[in-house]
Amino acid sequence: MAQHTRIEVARVMHETGMVPLFYHPDVELGKKVLKACYDGGARLLEFTARGDFAFDVFLELNRYAVKELSGMIMGVGSITDAAAASLFMQMGANFIVTPSLREDIALVCNRRKVLWSPGCGSLAEINKAEEMGCEIIKLFPGSTYGPGFVKAIKGPQPWTSIMPTGGVSTEESNLKAWFDAGVTCVGMGSKLISKEILANQNFEELQNSVRKTLDLIKKLRS
Repeated sequence: MAQHTRIEVARVMHETGMVPLFYHPDVELGKKVLKACYDGGARLLEFTARGDFAFDVFLELNRYAVKELSGMIMGVGSITDAAAASLFMQMGANFIVTPSLREDIALVCNRRKVLWSPGCGSLAEINKAEEMGCEIIKLFPGSTYGPGFVKAIKGPQPWTSIMPTGGVSTEESNLKAWFDAGVTCVGMGSKLISKEILANQNFEELQNSVRKTLDLIKKLRS
């Protein structure tokens, strides 16, 4: 069962401005990644459930977060059907992120008042998601649409909250373009938690990168 309501999760997404994305089949490595992100100031992490037995890994990581990392909000991404969403919510997922707009996922998440963020790529999809109760839209893939798309949407719909994923990096020029366009937060995967960091298990570098990125986002918003 989720420890945080969808409103609480949306608030933290807005306040911190970043959701790190991560997947690895090794639970112990995952705990170190989670701790490095937490120590760097992140208070959200999306576990992208793309591998076999990913539910086992998430269960252990979420147990670790609840016990050891006070205030860390764990969610699950790459969810493609309602059954998977329900399974991960039973394991305590506080938010569900999907690559596309799925009404069946919206229904099961709304029933439990768990935040769901669907991948949308058009104004029609965004409007449909908001009609179904979505708080924060996932713009995916962000690299395809770019900050200009966000700015165009925010003109007639300033109430729309958008989180681009894909095409977001730690570079100041990239982040500035997104936040100037009006995004609520950004989802950041391999540009933040790189293959090199994982291969070398350089968790101090990851912690520093998370801290610097969050500080940069705060500066860009001020």
